[in-house]
Amino acid sequence: MEGRFCRVVPLNPELHAASLYNSNQAGAGDGMWTYLPYGPFDTLDRYRAWTEQSCQGDDPLFYAILHLATGQAAGVASYLRISPENGSLEVGHIQYSPALQRTPAATEAMYLMMQRAFTLGYRRYEWKCDALNSPSRTAAQRLGFSFEGVFRQATVVKGRNRDTAWYSVLDVEWRTLNKAFLRWLDPRNFDRRGRQVERLSTLTHEALARKSELDGSRR
Repeated sequence: MEGRFCRVVPLNPELHAASLYNSNQAGAGDGMWTYLPYGPFDTLDRYRAWTEQSCQGDDPLFYAILHLATGQAAGVASYLRISPENGSLEVGHIQYSPALQRTPAATEAMYLMMQRAFTLGYRRYEWKCDALNSPSRTAAQRLGFSFEGVFRQATVVKGRNRDTAWYSVLDVEWRTLNKAFLRWLDPRNFDRRGRQVERLSTLTHEALARKSELDGSRR
């Protein structure tokens, strides 16, 4: 999956582990592993071993996110809980290094993965996170996911309780959300310094509101 800012490719430990590990070191102390069930990794060998043992299956299906500007892998994401018979799958195991965080490439990677899912005919695209993970919850709603509720005491992660917040995008919402993403990613939406003109959160909120209004007018 390739866009203007990034390429999303199957994670290959031999090709990507070192780049990912080195990118992660800049954020080693900022809590980037707090809500993931693994990590942090204190050596490249341990990180590479994890990618070899955990990132080579079909579910979760792991991807590396490469910055087109540098060609370096700077983040990880996966499809999981893949259920073709129900037309649903989840995006998760999202781990962005500081080099990827808060960049257009970070958003575009999520767009490309969502676009691929709906192009393949999936009906439901899920996002789940620890209910305490406010950055993840904010990101989900910025990307156009709708909040569905909290599953209390859903799991135990790293020895502590996790309440899980559920979000989703449905295929009937994708047409309007896709237009919002394309408008945000348009080169004209960035000034000479690369700063956004229109906020994605505004565009996705308006897209979902328009979808709701159209649905109401048809009743």
